[in-house]
Amino acid sequence: MRLLAAALLLAGPNLSALADAPVSLVVCAPGYPGTTEEAQPSMDTLAAQLARSAGLPPGAVAAVYLNGEEEGVARLRAPGATVAMVPLPFYAKYAKTLALRPRLTVVRQGAQGPLETWTLVAKKGRVGSPAALSGFILASTAGFSPAFVRGALAGWGPLPPDVKVVASNQVLSSLRRAAAGEGVAVLLDPEQAAALPGLPFASDLEVVARSPPMPGAFVTTVGAGFAEARWKVLEKGLLTLNSEPQGTEVLGAVRLESFAPLSPEALSLANHLVTP
Repeated sequence: MRLLAAALLLAGPNLSALADAPVSLVVCAPGYPGTTEEAQPSMDTLAAQLARSAGLPPGAVAAVYLNGEEEGVARLRAPGATVAMVPLPFYAKYAKTLALRPRLTVVRQGAQGPLETWTLVAKKGRVGSPAALSGFILASTAGFSPAFVRGALAGWGPLPPDVKVVASNQVLSSLRRAAAGEGVAVLLDPEQAAALPGLPFASDLEVVARSPPMPGAFVTTVGAGFAEARWKVLEKGLLTLNSEPQGTEVLGAVRLESFAPLSPEALSLANHLVTP
């Protein structure tokens, strides 16, 4: 251990900034597919490639995927130097309570850039305005974050107070219920919206509203204890991950395209959705 520490110190200030302990990258995506166990091999590969891209020794970065809201929050509240990768609905709900500081935006595989649009779908001809959603269930994978759902649609108009926003991983089932004429509307992420025209009952549905383009996900630091020098090392690695074929392959395995610098406009859009 002393020899390793000495080598890191000799390598310069960037590497010595991460000499104390490995950095934990927590990918928390409530409602997304896959389990922690299924994702771990890909997470290990991502962590190893990130360490290489940042010029760090093996084992300097560890990564884990969690698709449960409660377990993700618990992990991010645990002590230790932590970096998180979270979708915008999670950031909107927990930015304040977990002291999440956005650092980079995430570009998912197949996206045209770091900004994405959410799509509200309902029975054709049934919902002509926000008021028509009175008494409806509004289902979405983002439903665990009601402030995000309401904020994403604020440009269309305020949703009635009695709209019940619910978290649902059964998007197809919710769309079937909407198509059948039940009081259900569904807020779709970009990938789900792209698949909508291929559904056999798509002709019974229509798009009634869209969100403005917003960041899809952030890489954040957690809390105030993460040293700036440590972040700069990781930032270099994240931004250069897609600069070589091996890094591109690793990103593709976790359905990502790249990481991009955070623009003030994207941050402002996101912070308008944060739960007070």
